[in-house]
Amino acid sequence: MINRVLIRTKVVQNLYSYMLTRPERTLSNALKDLNACLDKTYELYHYLLRLPVELTHIQEMKLDEARNKYLPTEEELNPNMKFVNNRLVAALAASEPLQQFAEEHTITWNDDPIFERIMLDKIVKSDLYNDYMADDEDSMTGDSLLWQQLMKQVILPDENMAEAVEQRSLYWTEDDLDLVGQFVSKTFKRMADGEEDAIMPMFKDDEDGDFGKELFTAAVTQMPENNKIIDDLVLSSRWDKDRIVLMDRIIMCTALAELRTFDKIPVAVTLNEYIELAKNFSTAASGKFVNGILNNAVKQLRKDGTVIKP
Repeated sequence: MINRVLIRTKVVQNLYSYMLTRPERTLSNALKDLNACLDKTYELYHYLLRLPVELTHIQEMKLDEARNKYLPTEEELNPNMKFVNNRLVAALAASEPLQQFAEEHTITWNDDPIFERIMLDKIVKSDLYNDYMADDEDSMTGDSLLWQQLMKQVILPDENMAEAVEQRSLYWTEDDLDLVGQFVSKTFKRMADGEEDAIMPMFKDDEDGDFGKELFTAAVTQMPENNKIIDDLVLSSRWDKDRIVLMDRIIMCTALAELRTFDKIPVAVTLNEYIELAKNFSTAASGKFVNGILNNAVKQLRKDGTVIKP
């Protein structure tokens, strides 16, 4: 679930924090924080997968209470049960890996009933919910699509969701919601397609599991040399090196460390990933600036034989 795009993002974010807190913060402590950050990202994935189950359970209890109240209406006696009988939610509730992880890490939203009520109310009032309830189609595909759309259009963009997530962990931000939400939607689709391993592991393999630690360590240990490469290129381009914002410098140093350390990662992949990071996490002009410096750096590294990969 935590792929290299996400790992690069976390490495850059943690490296930024590390640079601001040196020398009080050691490399060893920074690596522990990076690992904790990645662990919490996977935990957020499970929180989001758990949310449909708990919201559906609340709605089921509401319908049951209305059915058993004094003088219920005909609609309350015979409610539309399509939402509470959603096949995707049933599959999530029955998933042994999800149950085990939830028990081991105490994954639940039930400790925040106000948030749950607010979110359920917004779902029930949404056009997505009403269209779903009125549609005669009754399939796992339709049930999965509902929650994919609810996540994307109702739940993840909601300010209450962002607040609830940030209150649960200092490691979680709105950016994490967007990134992890994409993997949650993929999981919903995989479950609808009947894939046996629909719940994604934390890392695809051991190589990905080690990537963050190795990249962070390389970025720190190579930083003096990579900073000199950047400064020389900036001066030759008649830029003022003192005007480079810290995030741009960190992104470029990390990109150079990846170029020099990981022989299996194509140059174009590295360049594209870090240029996108600059666009998303730095200034408006950062994408163009980082693009220019990194491309010139690659030419120089190829010329002196430091980088020989395609």
